[in-house]
Amino acid sequence: MPDDLSAVGRDMRAYTDELRPRHGVVRNVQGEWVLLRHELVVEAALSDDRFSNAVSSHLQIPNGMDSDEHTAYRDALDRFLTPDALAPFHERFRRVAADLVASLPRDVAVDAVSQVGVRFAVRAQSAWLGWPADLEDRLVAWVAENHAATRSGDKAWTQKVAESFDDLILSVLEPRRAARGDDTDDLTARLMQTEVSGRRLTDAEIVSVLRNWTGGDLGSIAQCVGVLIHYLATHPAVQDHLRAGVPDAEIDAIIDEILRIDDPFLSNRRVTTCPVAIGGVQLPQGARVKLNWTSANRDEATFGNPDSMDPERNADRNLVYGIGKHACPGRWLATLEMRIALQELLAATSSIALDPQQSTERAASPVGGWAKVAVVLA
Repeated sequence: MPDDLSAVGRDMRAYTDELRPRHGVVRNVQGEWVLLRHELVVEAALSDDRFSNAVSSHLQIPNGMDSDEHTAYRDALDRFLTPDALAPFHERFRRVAADLVASLPRDVAVDAVSQVGVRFAVRAQSAWLGWPADLEDRLVAWVAENHAATRSGDKAWTQKVAESFDDLILSVLEPRRAARGDDTDDLTARLMQTEVSGRRLTDAEIVSVLRNWTGGDLGSIAQCVGVLIHYLATHPAVQDHLRAGVPDAEIDAIIDEILRIDDPFLSNRRVTTCPVAIGGVQLPQGARVKLNWTSANRDEATFGNPDSMDPERNADRNLVYGIGKHACPGRWLATLEMRIALQELLAATSSIALDPQQSTERAASPVGGWAKVAVVLA
């Protein structure tokens, strides 16, 4: 059975495409059991009583919780992420995207990941949370270092980077704590007043939530934007169709389908709560498991040709944002941000093409998507 699925530096999408037809479950060199096929990933994701999300020694709200505890935190926090709650931010996100696109040079190469994706993610999330613009360069530098530390596999470095982000979050909380009355009324301030099960969130819980909303989402949105721009640059017919103008629901469906084809969210961890038989493999209680979303979203048994775009047919089986109780609560925020970013980019350009002078570079495990996509905007 293959045992190097976690190899740092490997393009996981290509590798799992090779493995999946022969193996539904594999075990990597860290001893984790990796589920590759769509039906197996769905089975585990929907069996939260057998596949627990409580896999980390660190506080992870709400994604690292199970059962009633998970439900209580989701009930308290999901209200910030509904379409209605996000409605007031549409124009803010549009200004962020329009200003960024206007600042990009024309007819010379720009990197869709670092110069577009990262910058947009940082500015949009800061606008949503009410964070000051002068944090932008620190956040951009953190995204780069976090990716580097993650790719390195160096746990001490990864821990140091995580702690530096917690310090950044605390620097944002302090002035809000010192403010009186309604002097500071933004989403971060409202989060600080949020209650769960009749009590207000502690500082540690607030930091955990904001780490999840920002630390996780900044890199993810940046990678998604890179994937989307690469797809448009290599599929001019889709690019022209969107540039001609389509309803928001249609562009959202196309975004979801592009991300299914090239899902930058590689995997999530679980741990078995009892002995489990899955995919013809017997897993013991306490087995560490990975749900490989990227592989599941390209399963030929479910989607046929995984590279064929069919948003309507594939929507119900698309796992980009997970499935079940632990499905990503931020999907509406992510989709809104990406839709607006693409709309503004397409409205301000006549074409987006890969730079013929530079090679694209796939992101390496444990990061998905693209590391570098040099494009020329005209």
